[in-house]
Amino acid sequence: MNWFYENWYKTTLILAILLLLLILMYACGTKKNISLAFLDEYIIPDSLQFQNQTIGGLSGIDFVNNEYFFVIDDSNNPRIVSAKIDIQNDKFKAIDFKKVIFLNDTSHTFFKENELDLESIFVDEKTNEINLVSEGSIKKNKMPTIFKIDASGNFISQFQLPKSLSKIENFKHNGVFESSSKSIDNKGFWVGVEAPLSVDGEEPNGSETSSPIRITYFDFQTQKATKQFAYNLERIPKPYKGNVNVTGVTALLEIEKNHFLIVERAYQNNYGSYGNTIRIFEAFIENNTTDILSMESLKKTVFKPLKKRLLFDFDTVNESLTDGIIDNIEGITLGPKLKNGNQSLILVADDNFQLYGKQLNQLILLEIKTNK
Repeated sequence: MNWFYENWYKTTLILAILLLLLILMYACGTKKNISLAFLDEYIIPDSLQFQNQTIGGLSGIDFVNNEYFFVIDDSNNPRIVSAKIDIQNDKFKAIDFKKVIFLNDTSHTFFKENELDLESIFVDEKTNEINLVSEGSIKKNKMPTIFKIDASGNFISQFQLPKSLSKIENFKHNGVFESSSKSIDNKGFWVGVEAPLSVDGEEPNGSETSSPIRITYFDFQTQKATKQFAYNLERIPKPYKGNVNVTGVTALLEIEKNHFLIVERAYQNNYGSYGNTIRIFEAFIENNTTDILSMESLKKTVFKPLKKRLLFDFDTVNESLTDGIIDNIEGITLGPKLKNGNQSLILVADDNFQLYGKQLNQLILLEIKTNK
């Protein structure tokens, strides 16, 4: 009898292990592996005028109901411009700007009380309400904000920041809210901080550092943050030539539940027009990724950040770009489906209105390829 039970136990254990291996093999075999392919570039003319407004400073983009919405990073005249983009045979054909939306609501004090350094945009496809992410101004003691306006530019409401993002002294000037994405289920949205908070880690340099930024999920219904995760930045990629060597997250996009495309931009001066290094990473929230919403500091704290891998480096396609330049990419959105049925991806560069020298109003068209 003991012999029977001993062999039954061994056989059962072996079968259980084999079943587990089959499940893991099936899961790995059906998991989507994606890659990105460069398709085209489009350059909007410098200082193009539309409805007496300069088209420049394009810091965010969203594609909703077959229309593109760009946020213009101009704190003296914050505005949004919409457009139609004609894509034929996987190439940009033309861009047709349609309207300008100004943030000039005088019936509410919100616009006057805050520094509107707009960096990112996402639009509700049902209500046409526009959600905006503003970096504020740390030097002017103005907090970053996330708020909602109607299609005419009138203020509707503001989202409440969590305790971990409520202290202005923890932010780096020009390193605050830079990126956002609607959640894939449209029940909320994600907002990314560009640079590490002072209480979380070091700013990246040329060597390996602990440089986590925070990516926060906000619920549309409660208008509050409900979860938050850490994402580790890469080090500065090129040898130092000047005194400006910075890197951070400038755009993010949720493409499946807890599955993101994240744009990291490094800028280093004294490289002329070639100071930007732009890379797109694939990142995941896993079951054991730490929710850091309640953590006021990440220094000397054990946590598990988003898992990430390099997906695309624009250095590999510089021969296909105008003068070999990839400029200041700050916006990303899913575009229309391509002729082959694959999903397109559109990125936009902020030319800073040419204030710091020659830059490009650059649009980039990529293809998302999926392999099982």
